[in-house]
Amino acid sequence: MAKLVNKLTDVRARKAGPGLHADGDGLYLQVRGPTARCWIYRYTLAGKAREMGLGAYPATGLEDARRERDRHKRLRQDGQDPIEVRNQERAAAKLAEAKAITFSEAVSSYIADKSHAWKNAKHRQQWTNTLKTYAEPILGTLSVSKIDTALVKRVLDPIWTAKSETASRLRGRIEAVLDRCKALGYRAGDNPARWRGNLKDLLSTTADVAEVEHHPALPYGDLPAFMEKLRAQESTAARALEWVILTATRVNEALKAMPAEISRSEKAWTIPKVRMKGRRGKARVHRVPLHERAFEIIEALPRAAENPYLFQGLHRGEALTDGALRVLLSRMGVTNATTHGFRATFKTWATERTRFPREVVEKALAHTVGDETEQAYDRGDLFEKRRQLMQAWASYCTPKPAMQTDKVISISSAA
Repeated sequence: MAKLVNKLTDVRARKAGPGLHADGDGLYLQVRGPTARCWIYRYTLAGKAREMGLGAYPATGLEDARRERDRHKRLRQDGQDPIEVRNQERAAAKLAEAKAITFSEAVSSYIADKSHAWKNAKHRQQWTNTLKTYAEPILGTLSVSKIDTALVKRVLDPIWTAKSETASRLRGRIEAVLDRCKALGYRAGDNPARWRGNLKDLLSTTADVAEVEHHPALPYGDLPAFMEKLRAQESTAARALEWVILTATRVNEALKAMPAEISRSEKAWTIPKVRMKGRRGKARVHRVPLHERAFEIIEALPRAAENPYLFQGLHRGEALTDGALRVLLSRMGVTNATTHGFRATFKTWATERTRFPREVVEKALAHTVGDETEQAYDRGDLFEKRRQLMQAWASYCTPKPAMQTDKVISISSAA
């Protein structure tokens, strides 16, 4: 006896009472109430009963439901599970929708997710400005899945030689945004902003097109006289700048110093890795040897109970800003140096006027020494050797009537 198929009509479907009403070949109209009607497709796969919904009635009409039933029947005949095929189709549709995200949207999402890990608002602003100014006019409205190497090169070409440092950072930021897009499934394939094996073959290196711009640094021979003038300045900014110079640390590391990081007994300042420069996860805690002048600076600083910083700013709970140090230098008539440049002054002095090993000097500056293999085995911080170096630096920075500035300083044999 032939199996009955297409038994239902629209009239019967509209009037059917609660229950399952067969149309044939596994298609049923399930009625749960006057307005609760939907299509069900039942089938058996590998001896197990399976059931899937095909949509609500009457939004999905009788003929539409039959076409879906027949399509799923063909899938079964081809050895496929209709439910698994449907899940794959939905996943593909979701991926296609995700790939429609524009570059501008991807940038906003990246910055929103990552900026909490950035050390200051200035870094967020730099990311926003460079991408908005140079990348988004070309890439902004494009789907991230459509961005290729030619488009990235088109963004970089106008500034690659004229603003090489900006262009290099821009390339890295585009690469980071697109890497995140790939991780989220918004795009596939290689990153078109990648340097090695990609843009490196199309663009000249930044070293070929422009010299690196270094921070202006005060010649170390001028430092003792400068320090004498600096000590005569009575302000928190002056003491902060003196601290920056004597510890050879970065300005941000110094201005955010807190009393709890200072140990009088160990004569050391421990900077947490969250404030150290370096790629996330690779920055290390940095210990700085302190001498008596450093403690004199601390003891002379004004204190406000509600402010956690050593060098307190004008506003409650805030640290002094690097802008205050720049204003101080300007008022002192210094035009040939920057706050960061004093680290270069320190390194030049240590290299030319002392015999301390290079690795001791680099450790004092919190620089990584050697390749990745060397770094993996380098667990020490040469602290006691650095203590001798920093004491020699403090002595050099202290004005003395009969100071011999041309004397070469040697590390002791005990080091």
